[in-house]
Amino acid sequence: MKLDNKEYEEKMKKTLAAYESKLATIRVGRANPAVLDKITIDYYGAPTAINQVAQLSITDARTMVIQPWDASQLKSIERAILASDLGLQPQNDGKVIRLNFPQLTEERRRELTKQTAKMGEDTKVAVRNIRREANEKCKEMKKKSEMTEDEQKASEKSVQELTDKYIKEVDVITAKKDKEIMAL
Repeated sequence: MKLDNKEYEEKMKKTLAAYESKLATIRVGRANPAVLDKITIDYYGAPTAINQVAQLSITDARTMVIQPWDASQLKSIERAILASDLGLQPQNDGKVIRLNFPQLTEERRRELTKQTAKMGEDTKVAVRNIRREANEKCKEMKKKSEMTEDEQKASEKSVQELTDKYIKEVDVITAKKDKEIMAL
């Protein structure tokens, strides 16, 4: 009986999806609502994401407008953005907050590519941990005589192929993001 890879492939897909959503939060000089995903405000005692208390709209390539549904939240949204590590200066006109995304400096671009490389490496480690988990399951099944040695080797080979596929995918996504960062 060969090991069923579906469970491990699902875990690898989820790891890749989490990596892609993390990459979306990296500011690359263009207005992108995803950069605010990590920022929360205290909304009547509960930490709440900005996109849950306001409408986010992109007016041009470098400008985002945040229009809270409750005008009393303007100050707390502004404070949360200032306190974040985005390096953006919110402009509050009493009704909406405007965020201007400045052009990235060469130094900042290099920092961001290092950051994406580290995130990519962390994702690869997570994928390899899933591989290790699958291989341990194979060894356990072999020990319990639920699979033969040949089936164990075949299962481990198919898990390795799956791992290689997802690691290659991480490299492709990282290269694409780096190209996006350096192209601006």
